[in-house]
Amino acid sequence: MGSAGKMALSFAIRETWRRRLLPFSAPSAAPVVPRQKTDALLTTTGHIEPSSISYGGASQSPRVGPWRPSRQHINSQLAAEAPLLRARIRSLISNTPYGANASETFVAYATGHGIKPSPQNLTLEQKRAVRKAWLKWTDEADADGLTDVYGLQSMAARAMFDAGECFLRRRDRRASDGLSVPIQIQLLEADQLDESYTLAAPGGNAIRMGVEFNHIGKRVAYHFWRTHPGDGTQSGVAVGERVRVPAEQVLHLFKPLRPGQIRGRPFMTPGMVKLYDLDQYDDAEIIRKKGAAMHMGVVTHAAGQDLTGSGFIQSDGAGGYAEPDSVGTTNVDMEPGTVPVLPEGYDIKFNQPADVGPNYEAFQYRALLALAASMGLPYFDLTGDTSKANYSSLRAAMVAVRRRIEQFQWETLIFQMCRPIYQWWLPVAVMSGALDLPGFLHDPDKFSEVKWMPPPWDWVDPLKDIKADIEAIKMNLKSRSSYIEERGEDPDDVDEEIIADEKRITTLRSEAGLTPILPEGAAQPGQDDELDDDERQQQRRDNGEAA
Repeated sequence: MGSAGKMALSFAIRETWRRRLLPFSAPSAAPVVPRQKTDALLTTTGHIEPSSISYGGASQSPRVGPWRPSRQHINSQLAAEAPLLRARIRSLISNTPYGANASETFVAYATGHGIKPSPQNLTLEQKRAVRKAWLKWTDEADADGLTDVYGLQSMAARAMFDAGECFLRRRDRRASDGLSVPIQIQLLEADQLDESYTLAAPGGNAIRMGVEFNHIGKRVAYHFWRTHPGDGTQSGVAVGERVRVPAEQVLHLFKPLRPGQIRGRPFMTPGMVKLYDLDQYDDAEIIRKKGAAMHMGVVTHAAGQDLTGSGFIQSDGAGGYAEPDSVGTTNVDMEPGTVPVLPEGYDIKFNQPADVGPNYEAFQYRALLALAASMGLPYFDLTGDTSKANYSSLRAAMVAVRRRIEQFQWETLIFQMCRPIYQWWLPVAVMSGALDLPGFLHDPDKFSEVKWMPPPWDWVDPLKDIKADIEAIKMNLKSRSSYIEERGEDPDDVDEEIIADEKRITTLRSEAGLTPILPEGAAQPGQDDELDDDERQQQRRDNGEAA
């Protein structure tokens, strides 16, 4: 066989095996479509042919074809829809029990009685001085004078849950204002920064959604309304006037969800429609039952029989009787405890309103589960219903919600609010003379280091957790200081309180002529005299002393 024949035979064999193996080839082995052809396909049909779809979620089949979500960036979505979202969510929180409870529960978890600072890298005397000055200023911090620093934390967390964001503005004060540290914080709602305010600013900057950016994308200013656009009670103030506030004087608090996001999205957004529908459905059931309960029964009588004079129809008080309506219906009032005696020919049929049905509670339960999931809260916290919970389920739910709340505390509330406020306050406290920290001007970072302590988490069975912490401390898996900080307290404060308590108790017992309380395992006065030599040696060995 010549070379041409061998080549033809080899090609035939390869082609035969290719056809046999074709059904087993991987889906990714589809023929390559030239780019020009693909582009033409996309431009002419607007979508990829179904046969080339790799993911069902991108299919144009009748099942998911009508599903065409927006491809806009979150900034474009919020610029157009944020004001209406805020208004509707605030309405739900004001007018629905579950909405109000969700907001307050989230705030209680996020801030509790306050996220407090613990200064680091200071001597004990300096630390005491800083804590004393901070505590005094916390009562003066609110520019509106309504609450303290920790109340501002709660208001900020509530604003982020309800409206998605809020703003804190630094307000420097004069020494003559009588503040311990001449600085205050003003809380502004999201409505005071117009989302639709987007244009080119002088100097090459750009204003986007009310925030001014420079050429490298850094925030340089905020353009607030001088007054709240929805507050019609202010008089003598320019309405519709904007004020440019440098970014160094503003803290913008919101939870970023997507890269490049400029403004915040309300936390209740995913579940707001379901909450609205559920509230409407519940109201409809109540109105239906109320309407049915208003009609106790129906009195019937023979056709042509006169109702007046029967004693069953009430007089109108003017010598006559209530006239029937256009269809011959007359209302009869009944009082509790009465037993009517019907004249001959009358009959009464009592109304029996239909119940809500056996599926009402199951439907409510499933709907509320979805709402709780959308808000990041356990079902029993949203509803107050613990009938379906036990110790294990309660603890598991609290572990999950604790992780989400701690994430919000550290990544948003502490990072965006607590740390910057402390960085504002400390230099002003030193410069104003409220604090004496030698060396602060040479190394401010050393004095500015602080550890933030969120409020503690209370467990279903605290005894078990305390025992576990004690064992962890004994095994050197956890320090005693870290445990105290987890409880939201400062270790130095706790130690000082313990020492003060021990001194006070010792003094009181001594004045009363009582024996001092000794540590556990220590011998009482005179007790050592009653022991023999072997017992003394054993006791010393137990105490770690030399024999």
